[in-house]
Amino acid sequence: MTDKLTVALLFGGRSSEHSISCATAGGVLAAIDRDRYTVIPVGITRDGAFVLEDDDPQKFALTASALPEVADNGTRIVWPDSAANGAAGSRELTVVDGSGRRSLGPVDLVFPILHGPYGEDGTIQGMLELVDLPFVGSGVLASALGMDKHFTKTVLQHASLAVAPWRTISADDWADAPGLAYAALEELGLPAFVKPARAGSSVGVSRVSTPDQLADAMAVALAEDDKVLIEVGLVGRELEVAVLQGRPGEPAHASVAGEVVVTGRDFYDFEAKYLDAAGIDLICPADLAPAELAEMQRIAVRAFEAIDASGLARVDFFLTADGWVINEINTMPGFTPISMFPSCWLASGYTYPKLIDELIEVALARSARRRRPASAAVAS
Repeated sequence: MTDKLTVALLFGGRSSEHSISCATAGGVLAAIDRDRYTVIPVGITRDGAFVLEDDDPQKFALTASALPEVADNGTRIVWPDSAANGAAGSRELTVVDGSGRRSLGPVDLVFPILHGPYGEDGTIQGMLELVDLPFVGSGVLASALGMDKHFTKTVLQHASLAVAPWRTISADDWADAPGLAYAALEELGLPAFVKPARAGSSVGVSRVSTPDQLADAMAVALAEDDKVLIEVGLVGRELEVAVLQGRPGEPAHASVAGEVVVTGRDFYDFEAKYLDAAGIDLICPADLAPAELAEMQRIAVRAFEAIDASGLARVDFFLTADGWVINEINTMPGFTPISMFPSCWLASGYTYPKLIDELIEVALARSARRRRPASAAVAS
């Protein structure tokens, strides 16, 4: 048997999706193949400290009564310095605690299962690229684009992909000229959705049915971000599809579709996504005609390519009377065992451990291709 790969699992973080990232970590810790991988769990506290966490999936179980959290346990992870001791490209991870500094050994790959700002938005990805550590998922550009709903829509629209009409209102706009937001609401029509531009898991999202609800909705959204989208409320089926990057030279491919059926709530909010609140049914695979599924998959892969994504993504759609409309693209989707991304791949023939294997192998293949000397790249 070949030597195990060492994977640093990075989770938690400074965003409002901290607990969802921890729950995702619990799912990965429970499913990853320990015969193939040595795992180093690295948590990020809400204050941004990198700590050595417990390798205990149960610690990060998600329940309504106790959302999981990375606590500051006094340890500090020290990331590799590519020029340390004159050894360019060193990938050694170390930890400092009460007994001093010790090595955790070289790391082959980082799996940054972080959601929201300061993790999913290109910041961590940039840090990992600077210290030359391969990682799962998109790089700086695609992560930043996918995190910002305004720029996601702008890029997808430029790629001739249909998106829900929207207007973007900044905190300064709202403070100095709130009439702009009310004018946008009138132009787009009711109902509408008010969303932070850079947040996920439906955090800070409100459905607005009357103009007098706008002020409260703006306050909720601006608590998460200083840029807010007012978006038309589309009528149609709400469907999602998962995308995986292919190996070098192979195209990305999409899973079967999942459907979110809202029966007793205004929309698919945080409580419904993660706390098993009533009024939502998740159906996977969704009931679609073969031609409908093929078109959805084609558009999802096109969206993945349009933002230059890598590794994985989940693309969310509305199927309206006028056809497919992209709601958003998520470059690090929820990865708990009940999340739509793994559920769609399970329904497509993957197991949860196999899905983790695929993400790791694709990331390593991409990294190896990027690290080839320029002369070798030209020769090939």
